[in-house]
Amino acid sequence: MAEKSENNTILVGKKNVMSYVLAVVTLLNKGEKEVVIMSRGRAIGKAVDIAEITRNRFMPEVKVSDIKIGTEEMTTKEGNKTNVSTIEITLKK
Repeated sequence: MAEKSENNTILVGKKNVMSYVLAVVTLLNKGEKEVVIMSRGRAIGKAVDIAEITRNRFMPEVKVSDIKIGTEEMTTKEGNKTNVSTIEITLKK
C-alpha cells in the first residue's frame, strides 16, 4: 500500500501527458520508491496513459503496485450534487 504524501503524489489536470510523465520519472529517479498518480472525471484516461507511457517507454522496471477507484460527491456551480469518478494508480520501483 502506498504512503501518500505531497512529495510522491501527482495530481493530473489540464497539462499535456508528457509533462506528467516527466514528473513521475523525475520523482522515481530522485529516489522515491513509489509514485501515486491521482485523477478524477475526464482525466482518468490521461492518468492511465501517464502510467503506461512511464512503464513502457521510459522505465520498464517500474510496476503498477496498486489501483484504487472510487466516487466523490461534488457540488456544481449551480448548487447541484453530482458524482465524479476517481482513480489512484501507484507505481513502484
